[in-house]
Amino acid sequence: MSHVIELLKSHRSVRKFSDRPIPRELLLELIRAGQGAATSSHVQAYSVIHVTAPANRETIAELAGGQGYIASCADFLVFCADMKRPTEASERTGANVVRGMTEQLIVASVDTALMAQNVAIAAESECLGICYIGGIRNNPQAVSDLLRLPEHVYPVFGMCLGYPAHDPDVKPRLPVEAILKKDYYTDDREQVEAFDATMQTYYQARSSGNKNTDWSHNLTPLFDTKLRPHMRDFLVKRGFEMK
Repeated sequence: MSHVIELLKSHRSVRKFSDRPIPRELLLELIRAGQGAATSSHVQAYSVIHVTAPANRETIAELAGGQGYIASCADFLVFCADMKRPTEASERTGANVVRGMTEQLIVASVDTALMAQNVAIAAESECLGICYIGGIRNNPQAVSDLLRLPEHVYPVFGMCLGYPAHDPDVKPRLPVEAILKKDYYTDDREQVEAFDATMQTYYQARSSGNKNTDWSHNLTPLFDTKLRPHMRDFLVKRGFEMK
């Protein structure tokens, strides 16, 4: 098995960081590695905000739901889907530009996610820890105002980076049989039920018996409390009209 595959399979979220700074040139190399990701039609529809001001990081930590490691990590990045740059570049050629299409939102969001995952893998290859912060979408307008994001740009997620100060276990994943389907979509309830048992054992061990739950029960917030119904109106105001 290659070391790259082993690295990919060893990902875990790190939320405690040492005081050791990340060298500036290494941070730039991580961004360059991110730029090496696949991008739809070479659009490169992303921008990354490196948030360095302590007050701004504290504010984002609160806006994201009180996630203090945003303020304590060595570096904090906000990955933004950016259709402003390619739209305006196309306009300057004299093209008849149509804004606000759903496809543009998808392209920018996918480009951003692919770029960020390259950054994450590159960081972990350099013994850094990372943690994605989807909580910035709790208050996307406030985050956008703080970062002075223009129209046609929206914050997709943040990322904490730093040298780990703890060594969390790798969280189990669904069995590949549930994910990889041959020729047609097939039911995976049996694999999910087996995975629930695996996750219940994992949570019990991690919490010394204090957390009695499984994967299916942990999904509840996505369909109950973490709905973020404000996102559609927010995206429309950003210029992503989803026509």
